[in-house]
Amino acid sequence: MQWYRELNQTERRTFIGAFGGWAIDALDFMVFTFVISTLIQLWGIDKGQAGMLGTVTLLFSAVGGWLAGILADRYGRVRVLQITILWFSVCTVAIGFAQNFEQLFILRALQGLGFGGEWAVGSVLMGEIVRAQHRGKAVGTVQSGWAVGWGTAAILYTLAFSVLPPEWAWRSLFWIGVLPAFLVLYIRKHVPEPEVFQRTRAKTQASGERPSFWTIFSPGLLKTTIVTAILCTGVQGGYYAITTWLPTFLKTERQLSVLNTGGYLMVIIVGSFVGYIVGAYMADKLGRRANLLIFSVLSALSVYVYTLVPLTNTQMLILGFPLGFAASGIFSGIGAYLTELFPSEVRASGQGFAYNFGRGIGALFPSLVGFLSQSHGLAWAIGAFATGAYAIVILTALLLPETKGRVLE
Repeated sequence: MQWYRELNQTERRTFIGAFGGWAIDALDFMVFTFVISTLIQLWGIDKGQAGMLGTVTLLFSAVGGWLAGILADRYGRVRVLQITILWFSVCTVAIGFAQNFEQLFILRALQGLGFGGEWAVGSVLMGEIVRAQHRGKAVGTVQSGWAVGWGTAAILYTLAFSVLPPEWAWRSLFWIGVLPAFLVLYIRKHVPEPEVFQRTRAKTQASGERPSFWTIFSPGLLKTTIVTAILCTGVQGGYYAITTWLPTFLKTERQLSVLNTGGYLMVIIVGSFVGYIVGAYMADKLGRRANLLIFSVLSALSVYVYTLVPLTNTQMLILGFPLGFAASGIFSGIGAYLTELFPSEVRASGQGFAYNFGRGIGALFPSLVGFLSQSHGLAWAIGAFATGAYAIVILTALLLPETKGRVLE
């Protein structure tokens, strides 16, 4: 962590705020993947409906990310970040009070608006404040906060279902969603607007010309916008196809108990954390494209073996580490890469659109996996969609330029 000690006070405070926000978002979001099987039993919904609950959050998070990016370019990164965190927190708590499928569906959709906005704005904020030589490591390490939140969700799930009846245990996990609201106080006090954004806003105000959101579709940026959007579709489609259904796969098809499922998932989560950290270093050491290509190949191989090859419990436990390592490490270079590909005046808009377009299309994967699993089996469905998604990442990464070390202007 020598690079962290080299950060100045503003860079460190921004890192802490972004890391905390992403970890708590992961906690609130990943809780749902643990309670899918409980909702299926208590409310009598099928796998297709359960997949829709996962998909609607991701679809609306795509919309939230686009909107938050546009607003962040106009009103500031820090202000919009605080709004998205509060929105996400309120909606998460409200989910714990849902009484039927329809209410849960609506609240999951609203939750997605804040979820998508938080990443879009937080990633740009980090990318603009941290200097070029440490940008990949800093933004990538913030991504590791997802593994921290995911692991915390697994622990809380095990505890809640050990001491509470199922009908109350799943609700209590969503009530924990009040935690992100406290993070807003820290961000409000310690995190400033990036200097590069302030200079850009001063320049546009002086000229009287305010860049339009549609600038990202202008001839000079159209290729970047389209290719990055497809790239993000592959990255997120593969990831969500795996993580949304993996707990259910372990419990229903591998016949594992709640505690054993948590144990297997913790191995994957530890692998995810290590993957984020290694990917963060690789993004700065080898470059953004090399990071994407290496982790895509590793992800496709891991998913194939883990879901389609007959394994013993011990073998599955061991292979959980490379699965988490590869599926998560691929995200470490994405934030810094998108920040460096778009110009300052439309950076949040471009990054928000590309990443969340990918999230919106990738959001279809959980539903498609759910429906396809009814005829082909859950393992086959997860493997097929995830492997196809990572093939898309490889193709699109080869079409984009390398931006390692690029100084933002």
